[in-house]
Amino acid sequence: MTTRTFRVTVRGVFDGLGAEQRAELLSRAAEHDVLRAAFTAEGHLTYDIAARPAFTFRFQDTGEEEEDILEATERAEEAARAWLTERGYGYKNLRSSAEDLSQAPLGKRQRRAAAQRRD
Repeated sequence: MTTRTFRVTVRGVFDGLGAEQRAELLSRAAEHDVLRAAFTAEGHLTYDIAARPAFTFRFQDTGEEEEDILEATERAEEAARAWLTERGYGYKNLRSSAEDLSQAPLGKRQRRAAAQRRD
């Protein structure tokens, strides 16, 4: 059986931040800039608190069955909640989306490489 790679995106909005929390997030903004975004096993957080209170966590997970994406999504949401809760950051409107990379459409270069392997 092959291993499937899942990318899970968890989005939400910071809620009820105090001045100290907001200052902390602003001071660490460079670490969480969208230009540094990556899908990682532990989850990568991006936000631009100066522009708006929204945030995005990006997680990468694996499974063997198509249905494993549901468990990967639950793990990602729980990890995001835990990260926010541990730091005392309020949040709302948590939602997630997930993609099974084995089901993702191939780009032009990938199609060409796959065709060459078949020949």
